[in-house]
Amino acid sequence: RRFHHSLTDNNRWIRERSHESYAKNYSVVFPHDEPLAGRNVRKDPLHEELLQQGCVFQERHGWERPGWFSPGGAAPVLDYDYYGAYGRERHRDYAYNRLLGDEYTFGFPPHHDIIKNECLTCRNALALFDMSYFGKFYLVGPEATKAANWLFTADVSKAPGFTVYTCMLNKRGGVESDLTVSRITPGNPASPLAPAFEGDGYYLAIGGAVAQHNWSHITAVLQDMKLQCKLLDCSEELGMMSIQGPLSRIVLQEVLDTDLSNEAFPFSTHKLAVAAGCTVRAMRLSFVGEMGWELHVPKADCVKVYRAVMQAGARHGITNAGYRAIDSLSIEKGYRHWHADLRPDDTPLEAGLVFTCKLKSSIPFLGREAVDAQKAKGIFRRLVCFTTEEKVPMFGLEAVWRDGKVVGHIRRADFGFAIDKTIAIAYGYIRDPAGGPVSLDFVKSGSYELERMGVTYPARAHTKSPFDPDNKRVKGFY
Repeated sequence: RRFHHSLTDNNRWIRERSHESYAKNYSVVFPHDEPLAGRNVRKDPLHEELLQQGCVFQERHGWERPGWFSPGGAAPVLDYDYYGAYGRERHRDYAYNRLLGDEYTFGFPPHHDIIKNECLTCRNALALFDMSYFGKFYLVGPEATKAANWLFTADVSKAPGFTVYTCMLNKRGGVESDLTVSRITPGNPASPLAPAFEGDGYYLAIGGAVAQHNWSHITAVLQDMKLQCKLLDCSEELGMMSIQGPLSRIVLQEVLDTDLSNEAFPFSTHKLAVAAGCTVRAMRLSFVGEMGWELHVPKADCVKVYRAVMQAGARHGITNAGYRAIDSLSIEKGYRHWHADLRPDDTPLEAGLVFTCKLKSSIPFLGREAVDAQKAKGIFRRLVCFTTEEKVPMFGLEAVWRDGKVVGHIRRADFGFAIDKTIAIAYGYIRDPAGGPVSLDFVKSGSYELERMGVTYPARAHTKSPFDPDNKRVKGFY
């Protein structure tokens, strides 16, 4: 559940990462540090293209994914030098390591404004995010819908062409995953974009760092239920580009051969289309809170499609953007990150995701009994958004004070660049010190402070996303 077989089957990765974990055992853990060992194990189709444009990569589950883009040019990750041990010569003038060193701070890194520019360009024009490291699975077979009804909290058995954001729970009602599920029709036996199958089919898109966890959870459930369906992994065969921002429709309309209007291509739908002569699956979704589309592309076509989008977007101010920008943009919008805002001990009710649960239907799903029981009893902790107008970096684990008492801690925090003024945004679960249910009235009635390194800062609690709370932008209304 924790490691992909491409890592555990790789002696180099095991040896290097084991050495580095020992070498850095007593090192200070800085918020944005990255390993130097076991790198370049899994590279997506756009890796070389983005490297030449200054991409500073992060490592997640063996994948090299874009972190941010340095104007200083290419900064490749070099072969591991064992920190000079075993007679190895340490790398000299190692650009990537030098950029990491600039981040060895609990303040703002020197490239804070670069990430700000990526975020604001996405908000005001458009940005392209390479999200190819995502897990891409197909759940197919005669009993795929029966499996989907049980696995997913939302009703995903829509007509082909619809995409649904949903969770998967454990029997305690805890969130094991959040993902998107798209109903599909059978395609070509040789196509990773639209495979052939009998019965029903669903396309699952899952964050790459938790893809193995998801695979293991789904596989275990399918084995327990002995259903006639199978799970196929096409993560390596498909790339994924997300083009987001108010100008995304104008630019993509030049590249795609399909009508992208709200009427023809509404939010939460998908269809096969042609881009730069290549068939792609276009999905109208967003993880940053803007109008935008994901393009799921066979790996051989990724560079061609990427270049077509960047060429069309050049006169509209398109930029490459990485996951550091996604972290900021998504927390600004209030979108959840599994492993931080969501964990297997958090329920959809506590996390504000009850809208993903088909509780008004009679369809049973894994974890439903626990969710129903909690709904009847009331929730005793709740995920709350906080903002503070002090220009101070926060990273998670900061204490939350309410009326002079500690009521929880921050799970995830980042900087928001687009909300009126530059503010810190944080999400954390809070409890009532008296032991009662945590209602929205309880949240609204308190006076809050966030404590960072022994200093408290006045904070405001929000019961809705502080950015575009009415969800107009993702639907194309600016």
